[in-house]
Amino acid sequence: MKRILCLFAVIALVAVTACNKKEPGKRQVAAEKKPAPEVLVNSLNGTPLKLSDLKGKVVLLNFWATWCPPCREEIPSMMKLNSAMAGRPFQMVAISIDEGGRPAIESFFRTSGFTLPAYTDPDNLAARNYGVTGVPETFIIDKNGIIVKKVIGPLAWDDPSVSAFLEELMK
Repeated sequence: MKRILCLFAVIALVAVTACNKKEPGKRQVAAEKKPAPEVLVNSLNGTPLKLSDLKGKVVLLNFWATWCPPCREEIPSMMKLNSAMAGRPFQMVAISIDEGGRPAIESFFRTSGFTLPAYTDPDNLAARNYGVTGVPETFIIDKNGIIVKKVIGPLAWDDPSVSAFLEELMK
């Protein structure tokens, strides 16, 4: 009986160790209070943007899609927030995960009348690095490049409490 228990304990230990082992090449996903993973995306006009180049600014990093109703719901409030923050150390980066890329985004903006500082990430590498499981998902990154907040789902970005939170981060 002792032998069986000992064998069972060894098997359990091996199983737990194997489950905790990192797979080679597996990325760590973004988490609050951790440095924001690097992002390299392209604006709709093809200009590359590197997240690390935005150090010194508070960044609202939003993952969205044109086909996503909750994303479309929050865009007007994002537009208002972006206008209110103009000229401040703030940068909105709205990364579309649309398979149609730039043409899909431009068509959506044209028909909806919406505009955002939109970026494309054809391989969805940024979304994978941030562990995005659905859209919209938003990360607030402080001026030192640390993720301070993760928001899953739509939000009223023009709410005064959001502006107050961002203002505090810009100090």
